[in-house]
Amino acid sequence: MNQTTEGNGLRKFDPRGDQSADTGRQAAKWLSIVRWVSILIILLALATLIRSLPLDRGMAAMNDWISGLGFWGPVVLAGIYIVATVLFVPGTILTLAAGAMFGLFVGFIAVSVGSTLGAAAAFLIARYLARDRVAAMAQGDRRFGAIDRAIGEGGWKIVALLRLSPAIPFNMQNYLYGLTPIRFWPFLLTSWLAMMPGTFLYVYLGHVTGAAVGAGRARTPAEWAMLAVGLLATVAVTVYVTKLARSKLREQMERSADDEQLAESASKQPPSVSKTVVMAIVAVCLSLAAVYTRANAEAIEGWLTGLFGPPQVELKEAYSDSEGGRTIDHAVFDELLAAHVDADGWVDYAGLQRDEAQLNAYLKDLANAPFDELGRDDKLALLINAYNAFTLKLILEHYPLDSIMEIPEDQRWEAQRWNVGGRLWSLNQIEHEQIRPKFVEPRIHFAVVCAAVGCPPLRNEAYDAARLDEQLEDQTAYVHRHGTWFRYDGEANTAHLTKLYQWYADDFQQTFDGPLRFAARYSPELQADLTGGVTPQVKWLPYDWSLNGVGNRQSR
Repeated sequence: MNQTTEGNGLRKFDPRGDQSADTGRQAAKWLSIVRWVSILIILLALATLIRSLPLDRGMAAMNDWISGLGFWGPVVLAGIYIVATVLFVPGTILTLAAGAMFGLFVGFIAVSVGSTLGAAAAFLIARYLARDRVAAMAQGDRRFGAIDRAIGEGGWKIVALLRLSPAIPFNMQNYLYGLTPIRFWPFLLTSWLAMMPGTFLYVYLGHVTGAAVGAGRARTPAEWAMLAVGLLATVAVTVYVTKLARSKLREQMERSADDEQLAESASKQPPSVSKTVVMAIVAVCLSLAAVYTRANAEAIEGWLTGLFGPPQVELKEAYSDSEGGRTIDHAVFDELLAAHVDADGWVDYAGLQRDEAQLNAYLKDLANAPFDELGRDDKLALLINAYNAFTLKLILEHYPLDSIMEIPEDQRWEAQRWNVGGRLWSLNQIEHEQIRPKFVEPRIHFAVVCAAVGCPPLRNEAYDAARLDEQLEDQTAYVHRHGTWFRYDGEANTAHLTKLYQWYADDFQQTFDGPLRFAARYSPELQADLTGGVTPQVKWLPYDWSLNGVGNRQSR
């Protein structure tokens, strides 16, 4: 109850004080409601975005890049973490990604090193390079005065409690400590140790998430149970430690604070108006993004294809052999391949360049092909040959070069310039729009060739409708006999697969219950293990983008 003091020493009731208090409580109540509603909307919007976007393909793409660096992959991620910490970029996504890409042990080490060195860099910047600017920032936080005094009394113990308790955001803490009396090495060692529980939790969560969306082998129920139990135990321990740290921190802060307001600011505070407004704005923006993404999922996926790999399609037969009755002669292309491609698929591009006029003549035949009048096998043979012939022409236009990746992106797979039966298509359109969705034939992934060492070998004969099944089977069997694309180590329970299986996993899932089942058709040992209930782990072989020219010839 509010009162005012009169001259006689007695206190008199003031109704305006109670009204003001009631108004404040009502405002705090509504702010809390808005905050929780905003959190709910943010979670729903994020769930919608996750379901609408091919995040698994994005993770696979990032995994390919960083994991492809070998030993340097975790080092690069730690370096990115250091930069992100200094620039106030939240490291949650990087921590989750580390667990997904490198596993629990290596991922934990990479994040622990990166976050600790990033904290050290921010500390040194605040202490020696930008002290005045950080001090000005700290003046806007009422908690800093109490924290400064508490560290002066408790030293590294207060730093440890703050690291274990989310009272102040991680990135802000790093800079604020540079203004306090604590010395550098106690700060660094304490931060490293006290950040471990939270780091381990998020890396573990990323490890479990990566196992859920990865394209490797399916995990057994027992393995999933162990992962789940481990995650729950990690969460429980982290929450318990955090709760104890917050309680102890509150006691320390209350002892060191000069007044009740500073001590109260170190404990739980009602949401401020500005923070609530920001949260509501974020909720609205994410909701709009989720609605737009949901409504334009196909267009967005098409755009992301260039970033995250080939699109997923539904395999189905669109043609029958009874259609049309016309055929097309690939003799010209057959002669070129026999003359300039060896039995292992290495291409003599210099020699082919001398016969480029013959290749151009074949491209004219493709442009005049009666595509609509061809039967099913004739159409497929034509499209495979066309893709391979156009790729050879593309290389010759830029030859000499070391890799197809040196060709400008807009001239490579997306250039809509190749004429088949009077229609202009890009290489991607031929593969992803004309072949994959119109033929239930996963073996084509070992027949269309992108002029790289990591690609399947270019066959030294043209595909012919009359022998198409025989040629595709022979080509696929060749790939699975050579370590560049397939190896199975039964003793180590590991299948080493070309990344073609990773990129087109859904095609093999639709036709043969996944890449492993398909590969087992060409590996009796793998087939026997799968039949016996053994599910090997999958490791992806490196994909070499060097040109498949005779100058790079090597043992398959």
